[in-house]
Amino acid sequence: MGGDRFSDQLERWLQSDEPKTVENLGVVFGDKSFAVTALLLMFVPAIPVPTGGVTHVFELITVILGAEMIVGARTIWLPGRWRDRELGETLTAKAIPFIARTIRWFERFSRPRLASLYEQRWFMRFLGVIVVALAVGAAFAPPFSGLDTLPALGAVIVALSIILNDALLLVVGLVIGTGGVVLIITIGAAIARLITAAL
Repeated sequence: MGGDRFSDQLERWLQSDEPKTVENLGVVFGDKSFAVTALLLMFVPAIPVPTGGVTHVFELITVILGAEMIVGARTIWLPGRWRDRELGETLTAKAIPFIARTIRWFERFSRPRLASLYEQRWFMRFLGVIVVALAVGAAFAPPFSGLDTLPALGAVIVALSIILNDALLLVVGLVIGTGGVVLIITIGAAIARLITAAL
């Protein structure tokens, strides 16, 4: 894809006639396919648009991707029905402008920072742990609370740090994602106490 910015590459792919599947993502984005796939999947719970109930499916797939990063997988493996699943109208049409605009905003300030870390297998395994933790955190947010937005956004920024080789973005993603998980745990515990008191 030449020297284009990642946002341009992604927008071009999203607007193309190619199948919008995880398998096709692997073909188009090569060694960045884990990060690009996680970014797209977690963008869905990270944005305030109707999702048709697909967020938990996307979060589960992201957990599997993170687990594969942890074991050092080089290519994405998923069951056929998930690998060939279209990402859906919500992501590939309605969210395109928002996705591209958000990524371009980060690209304005991003540059390679500690880029050599992203070439280390142990570091990519560590990032896999982070991706799993944030996806699980988003999945366990109380329904209809909107609290899944912060851990999902954190996962998106962590994935973007891998794509852009920028450790500063990793720190930003960790702060936002961890804050979101702490908020979910705090509010979840408060709700549990209220239910226990009511009983």
